[in-house]
Amino acid sequence: MGRVVAGIDYSLTSPALCVCLDDENIHYDNCMFYFLTDKKKFEGKYQNIVGTLHQEYFTQQQRYSNIADWIMLYVLHMFPVAKVYIEGYSMGSKGRVFHIAENTAILKDRFWQRGIAFDSIAPTAVKKIATGKGNSGKEHMQEAFIEETGKDLKKILDQSEKSWNPSGDIIDAYYICKAGVQLENDHQS
Repeated sequence: MGRVVAGIDYSLTSPALCVCLDDENIHYDNCMFYFLTDKKKFEGKYQNIVGTLHQEYFTQQQRYSNIADWIMLYVLHMFPVAKVYIEGYSMGSKGRVFHIAENTAILKDRFWQRGIAFDSIAPTAVKKIATGKGNSGKEHMQEAFIEETGKDLKKILDQSEKSWNPSGDIIDAYYICKAGVQLENDHQS
């Protein structure tokens, strides 16, 4: 049996975490999934997926801290996570990029302060490992996930076809975890 590893699709609104209990056998059934949401309907447990509501916050700094604390609960306290993989920044990002960077910096600092090993994985590498193409969209990621796992997260979470949160975030977290392990193994060979 291998190490416990985690993949994180980190964001301000719908972060998702995949904790894989055996990095030698990354499969849906060997993973636990967690996500934060502001939608009450997604709060709860769905098989091996747990949805939690965001905590109330009064400043952006408190918001970033709440999200980082939520991640640390799982990677530091609930599971003996040996390595964390987090999606790197996309080069074409628009919008609140500074808020995203500040949020991510808080989490990375928490990892560093507590000695948790982590690597950033390029979004194109995640998509390429999932679908074979580095520029795949969410639809292709979902198709690859369903084909690989036999699980349709939109049905499990009772989500509409046009909605991507939280299903798309969970799928991304799964493939970030998988890509991190694969890239690390390729680098070591």
